[in-house]
Amino acid sequence: MTISLDRLLLHMAWANQKTIAHLQTLPEESLKAFATNPEWFVAEIVHHIVDSADHYSYRISGVPAVTQPGDPCIDDVTQISDLARIKEQAVIVDKALFECVKLDDIQLEFKNGEGNLVKRWRSTILSQAIHHATEHRAQIASALEAKGFTPPDLDELDLWAYEIETGL
Repeated sequence: MTISLDRLLLHMAWANQKTIAHLQTLPEESLKAFATNPEWFVAEIVHHIVDSADHYSYRISGVPAVTQPGDPCIDDVTQISDLARIKEQAVIVDKALFECVKLDDIQLEFKNGEGNLVKRWRSTILSQAIHHATEHRAQIASALEAKGFTPPDLDELDLWAYEIETGL
């Protein structure tokens, strides 16, 4: 078997689901927890993980996962009950990202958020999606801990834990 991004993407999806499930066990106030920037709070971060993955998937494949081109981003997370929706959206988007590994690794040309023309390899965007989710799960843990809420145990979300739990 050749080494690929498959396991990393499966791990990312698993860790995203575990993180959202953990958030569903916390009080409503935990969604507003932040570490250093009050505008970068837990609800915003979890929304950002899934919404960005939706955009990454579309950028790589050209196939909409959750939102259509030109549509508004996915709805914000404002209360614990919104996490059920974001959890379902994460499943859809993470599956779409997983499908991207089947595509040829070509360089894509597009305008970024600042309107600048950039070129990115599909593999770069897909790798960024994985790193992006990991980075923001760590920020969620830090924000929760900073405000006295129980954070997800990041050691229980690592690749070792994934391999042990899933056998993959």
